[in-house]
Amino acid sequence: MTVIIVEGESDRVALEILGARMGVELPRIVTVGGASGARRAISGLSDHSVVGLVDANERALFERVIERVYVCDPDLEGELVRALGVDAVEAVIAEQGELESFRRLQNQPAQRGRSVEAQLERFFGGRSGNKLRYAGLLAAAMPLDRVPAPLADLIRAVVASPRRGLSTPGGACAA
Repeated sequence: MTVIIVEGESDRVALEILGARMGVELPRIVTVGGASGARRAISGLSDHSVVGLVDANERALFERVIERVYVCDPDLEGELVRALGVDAVEAVIAEQGELESFRRLQNQPAQRGRSVEAQLERFFGGRSGNKLRYAGLLAAAMPLDRVPAPLADLIRAVVASPRRGLSTPGGACAA
């Protein structure tokens, strides 16, 4: 049996929503609360094939203990924003009644010289629960032909071969 290891709840939610929208049943997804929890999480999964989804800056921590690792560059939110495009992301924010709040953030002195993508990253991470909420909303809004490569590749891999042997430290799959 395959198990998917992810850093946080937003990764889990995005995968679950995309999997459901793609009409596939994903295996169990285990949230480890940050990349450093990967080793502890797989310690009880020796009889499972383990794949992981991780942010680029935490990649090495996953690759040390998980055979197949799919990497979000720079992170899940960045992948979702890039795949959807800024206009579509702003439309999702507007549907939530928070576009004015995002515009206020953009006008803060510390944000004015930053890219819209960096401002969106700050917006998603600035309020408790926003990363989780927007991961779900952006995944729900994602055209299925534009699903970010690391997520699409992971979903295809676990659906195509639910058990490809036991997990061993080593190689990685990067998008």
